[in-house]
Amino acid sequence: MGTETKRKTRRGKRGGDTKRQQDDAETVNEQGSATSEPTVASSSAYVAPPMDSAAAPFYIDTQAATDSAEAQAEKISPASYGLVNPDLQKYLKSCEDMLDDQKFGSTEDRDIFINNVYSEMKNFELQLTTDHEASRILEKLFWISNDYQIKRYFAVTREDTIRLVVHRFSSHTIQTLLLLSAIALEREMRGEICEFADTGDDDETSGPQAVRTALPTFEELVLGLAKTLAPQWSYLMANEYASHILRVLLLVLTGSPIEDQANPKTSIKSKRSVKYMEDRNGTPAHHRSLASKRAVPSSFGPALTELLKTVSDDMSDLAARGFTSTTVGGTVLQSMLELQAERSSIEYPGSLLDKCLMGLVSAKDISDANNARRDAYIKMMIEDVAGSHFLQMVMNICSSDLLQKLYDLYFRGNLKALAFHPISNFVVQSLFSNAKSERQLKSMIEGVAPMVGDLLFKNRPGVVRALVDSCVRLESGYLELINALYNGLGAKSATERGELINLLAFLITYAEFANSDYNRLQFKLQGSLIIQAILQFPSDGLEPMMDSYFSQDPEKIFSWCKDPSGSRIIEAILKSKQVPANSKRRVLEQHLGRYAELAMDRYGSHIVDACWETADIQFKEKILRELVKRETQLQDNQFGRFMLRNCRVEQYKRKSSEWRERERGLEKKKLMFKDFLGTAKPSGVAVQPVAGPKTPQHTTFGSKPKASDVDEIDSLFQKSNVRVAANDQADKITKATSEKVAKVDKHDGKAADKSLEAVMDAISGAKRKKSKSKDKSQDEDKDQSSAKKSKKAKEEERKKRRAFAG
Repeated sequence: MGTETKRKTRRGKRGGDTKRQQDDAETVNEQGSATSEPTVASSSAYVAPPMDSAAAPFYIDTQAATDSAEAQAEKISPASYGLVNPDLQKYLKSCEDMLDDQKFGSTEDRDIFINNVYSEMKNFELQLTTDHEASRILEKLFWISNDYQIKRYFAVTREDTIRLVVHRFSSHTIQTLLLLSAIALEREMRGEICEFADTGDDDETSGPQAVRTALPTFEELVLGLAKTLAPQWSYLMANEYASHILRVLLLVLTGSPIEDQANPKTSIKSKRSVKYMEDRNGTPAHHRSLASKRAVPSSFGPALTELLKTVSDDMSDLAARGFTSTTVGGTVLQSMLELQAERSSIEYPGSLLDKCLMGLVSAKDISDANNARRDAYIKMMIEDVAGSHFLQMVMNICSSDLLQKLYDLYFRGNLKALAFHPISNFVVQSLFSNAKSERQLKSMIEGVAPMVGDLLFKNRPGVVRALVDSCVRLESGYLELINALYNGLGAKSATERGELINLLAFLITYAEFANSDYNRLQFKLQGSLIIQAILQFPSDGLEPMMDSYFSQDPEKIFSWCKDPSGSRIIEAILKSKQVPANSKRRVLEQHLGRYAELAMDRYGSHIVDACWETADIQFKEKILRELVKRETQLQDNQFGRFMLRNCRVEQYKRKSSEWRERERGLEKKKLMFKDFLGTAKPSGVAVQPVAGPKTPQHTTFGSKPKASDVDEIDSLFQKSNVRVAANDQADKITKATSEKVAKVDKHDGKAADKSLEAVMDAISGAKRKKSKSKDKSQDEDKDQSSAKKSKKAKEEERKKRRAFAG
């Protein structure tokens, strides 16, 4: 019983609160300080438990700043400032509900609430960051705080930064402050941040004799953090709590997206962290400003270059190799190498990349590269979970020579074993995807050709897809790859090769396909992706696939439209720039009479959308007539309603002439802007079928503007009351601009950009002149009307005088 009483008393259940209040009152009387007024959720004054020194409520090792790097690393330990006052902790937990709901009467009420919370936390900032519950509440508070409050709290953490970033809880607080600083930097560059507090509650502005001293800017805070962390960078990379702060710091210095949800591979937060933040912590998992490229101060570039150089030179070979196979420091190391590759060469003797690969970069040729220890080390990385990610990053940024060394030493002759390994197959895919030249690509295709069939049918089609993507990127090797696919799929004769699209879509050999029930075969996602990539081949590589497609029965093709993977293949045909226009026209005609049925299907509606974007006005009217006949059914279908809206069926039924005029205007706009950007012809395929493949062409602005271009410029001024004068001026300006830029070399990309800018400026100038003339005519109309009114008033006054005289 005594033990139970003691336990309850320690928790404050019996007499603990009374005793604590007496101690607090005595402490206040000793210090001679007045109690503060109660805030939003506080009912009594409180102070923290007494410390050894009132001036320094926590211990800071000031001597560590003068020690060597090795001595500092030995001294580093997570920050500890004692337990948080229970009353303060209780107060913050009561404020947490307000932070979660944010049901404030007005913005002013919210600001008063936030200011009261910060005033209650004054002098206990560092102590709160190291507490589990308090640190969570702080993160919620930061997201609704103003820039001055964030800046002040960030400035307080500079007193003991190293020990805070290695702490389990305070590291997340520092990261949140750094993220909010990244958001505020753009506002600071525009001069939209106040350097002083809005109220007099802070230390810098309170008291009759206080001096209003501006806090450091966000730029200075970020640069100061980088300077503080640089001497201990290697140690912090290995720390599980500090490493994520280093990654965020690098991204803040470059202005790169930090939390890009569209690209989870580059996101700082893991799926587990995002779920925790959303479900339990209640703070936003991402911010719109953090998911895009941001402007940064000019001082960040030199500071980042100096930071990377210093850290790379100071890091030992053993430490660099150790980070390549760790999940904690490996991500920071990869970010550092990617940033170095963007700024300068990373392939020189003694570079950070050379240290990570045990001198492979500095090896002059294959004979010098033979090293038993290095070979064992790199082969281990290829099959390691963390090391494989590092090698994939290296292949993305390395030169052609280094990629060739890696391929010749560690992949050539071992592709079969590595391609079927559960981890190393991703490294092989990255190797194929990053082929730097036509020679390298053909060498890789030659090495993998005998095993294409096994790769497709034994759950490794991603390796083949990587080769297809490289063929599209380098525009070579596609004939060799098509032949390898024929052999792997068992298609030898012309009849068998005619089923190429089916064999890839279902990932099945021809022998199995011939003996199978077609209606029971299921599309494979990887097979569909391979076909979609092949549809980007030039004409000689694309022709076998298109011939196979048009040899299929129309009923089979129609069943593809209602399959998630099969419909993607048809969409890829319609959207591919390499597929000739006459082939697209044949695809459109295949579905005549069934567009309404497709519009009511979940996947078929996407096919109708793609056909609509590809068709010309005449064919669009055919589609519309089919939709109008079954409008009632389409209105009752969730996908059909979207199609009716996208195709503007109501406008077509009401005034078909207006609908045609609108569609013609859209086509002319596409034509004009595609001509400006040097792309292919507009999407309407029924105008002039193209016999051959489309090849990229350079923009030429020297030609005389066509009638369609002039009409498009004319259409920009349709709503003007002075249409004729404005159109004539636009024609003259456009013609003059075309003559001026006729001398520009069509292969000069920069000159083309300047020419495009000149043309757009000319059009804008014509618009402005038209607007001015319109305003002038309106002013003239006003003057004329006022003159008429004054004349009428004079007549009335004259009549009154005559009547009075008479």
